[in-house]
Amino acid sequence: REEAEAALRELREVVRPLREPGYGEALRRKAERARKRRLRLQRRKHEARAAKEEEAARAAEREAKIDQWRAKCIQEVEEKNRERELKAAADSVLSEVRKKQADTKRMMDVLRGLEKLRKLRKEAAARKGVCPPPSADEAFESQVESLKMLLKTRTELYEAEERALRVMLEGEQEEERKREMEKKLKKEREKLLQQKLEMDSKLFGDPAEFPLAHLLQPFRDYYLQAEHSVAALIRIRHEWDQYLVPADHPEGSCIPPGWVLPSLPTSDTWATAVR
Repeated sequence: REEAEAALRELREVVRPLREPGYGEALRRKAERARKRRLRLQRRKHEARAAKEEEAARAAEREAKIDQWRAKCIQEVEEKNRERELKAAADSVLSEVRKKQADTKRMMDVLRGLEKLRKLRKEAAARKGVCPPPSADEAFESQVESLKMLLKTRTELYEAEERALRVMLEGEQEEERKREMEKKLKKEREKLLQQKLEMDSKLFGDPAEFPLAHLLQPFRDYYLQAEHSVAALIRIRHEWDQYLVPADHPEGSCIPPGWVLPSLPTSDTWATAVR
């Protein structure tokens, strides 16, 4: 019995706070705080995971751009190396051809020197009364003429090789000039496209901030209608022509050659409206 009464008293002590006024409300607030804390932790965990995924995506995008840039650089270096090797090989062959031409010219000079030397020796021998037989002259002249024909053939062959190499080098240089011109034109097109995007962003807003781009399509159709309709072009041009005035006219100004960009906001209120 004493044990039962002790257990009953203990139970009453435990239950007593539940009978106090406001205990239920405090318990409810505590549970609400715990729930909010749990939701807050879950939200922070979700935000941290989303931030981590976004950072991973940005890192992957940066890595992809770096890989693309590296591949482009490697390709440009390889192309330049191939061009350099081809030019070096062509220069080497051209140098070899020129060396052969120089050797041929030197051999022709040697033949002329031999002819001149034989003529001088023949004249000296004639003054002494010694005359070589006609067969010796014929043999010498035949051998010299044969060597001249051989050297002439080689000279023509080397000249043809030089012309072919020069044509090849000129063609390679022309291709290089074309590639440089294409790169320059591509950069200019990209620059003009970037300027157009910036201008469109200032006039029509940033496309990234307006995913529903089709909402602006009627406005674009209105401003670009002259590009698709001759009648619209004539009508718009007629309307513009009504306001054509000289640049120094006191009551007007000439039509600007391009878009009239909006000026920067002059107050914070205006800036918030623009944003």
